[in-house]
Amino acid sequence: MVKKRRIPLRKCVVTSEMKSKKDMIRIVRDKEGKVSVDPTGKLSGRGAYVSKDLVVIDQAEKTGVLKRHLNTDIDQHIYDELRQFVDSDE
Repeated sequence: MVKKRRIPLRKCVVTSEMKSKKDMIRIVRDKEGKVSVDPTGKLSGRGAYVSKDLVVIDQAEKTGVLKRHLNTDIDQHIYDELRQFVDSDE
């Protein structure tokens, strides 16, 4: 009998939806306080997951949820990079 492989789920910090890890984008803050987009999900540091959806990214920027979750200021280029990542993925 073949065991079914477990799919890792993560919670979107904007919508609070539980989705598979491949349907999310990870934003990470390292020990030095540098914030970056982590498409592989393997960088070390404090991470936050956002759904791969332009509406969700716009909502994250408007509400400042990433700033609160990562306890640091988020530059505009991070949101631009997220949008670019979603556009290239579609």
